[in-house]
Amino acid sequence: MKKYLLYGFLIITSVLTLIPFFWMLGASFMLDGKASVFPPVFIPEPFSIIQYKVLFERLNVFRNFINSLVLSVLVTLFYITFTSMAGYAFAKYRFKGKKVLFNVLLSSMIIPSQVTMLPLFLLLKYMGFINTYMAIIIPGLANIFGIFLIRQYCISIPDSLIEAARIEGATDFQIYRKVILPLAIPVLVTLAIFSFLGTWNDFLWPLIALTDDSMYTLPVALSNLMLEHTKDPELMMAGSVVTVIPVIIVFLVLQKYYIKGIMMGSVKE
Repeated sequence: MKKYLLYGFLIITSVLTLIPFFWMLGASFMLDGKASVFPPVFIPEPFSIIQYKVLFERLNVFRNFINSLVLSVLVTLFYITFTSMAGYAFAKYRFKGKKVLFNVLLSSMIIPSQVTMLPLFLLLKYMGFINTYMAIIIPGLANIFGIFLIRQYCISIPDSLIEAARIEGATDFQIYRKVILPLAIPVLVTLAIFSFLGTWNDFLWPLIALTDDSMYTLPVALSNLMLEHTKDPELMMAGSVVTVIPVIIVFLVLQKYYIKGIMMGSVKE
């Protein structure tokens, strides 16, 4: 009975969670005014792609889509590189002040990101990066969560494996590239998902750091679209679908590695 009750609860919760998504998807294929009815209609009649044509042809959302895609990929690549290096160093290297430095970094996780936005903005402004893509890339190069997860995983790698590579004449970078990275693929994929989704969905920081309309990411461009077309819910739903579908695809494709990487990160020191 407990199992059936649990399954029933999960099914009901899943349906309630998916209902808004299916309505959003159906409304994006409706003609103007067809979605503003009660009770809500889930199946478009007639089926139309006019909202997507308006998005990509008249409003040129494709440019913002490419901006978000390129930035998300670049930030993810840099993020994986720097966090994996730092996490490996904290796990396997011995240097003065390592524990103190790691604890200081770890304590920074309790600081809300909104608190750091003003000093970060002023710093990037001083460097001349405001209204450039570097203002988006630099803050995403690394964070303590990724470093912590990589460190926890690297602790589980036997020291004898690294020593054997050194005996064979491998340099530190060769050990990192040929031994550590292949073994850490599941946790790296997990962090890549976090970084990609975080950059893709980020709205507040790109809104602050970018002032040129042509450089806007997709969430910022769609927010302006909603202000201009508040009476066009079908168009807004089409924009929401364009934003949501890519991240759902990324997560579903890499879901197996994501779960495996999270479990690997639970290794105790």
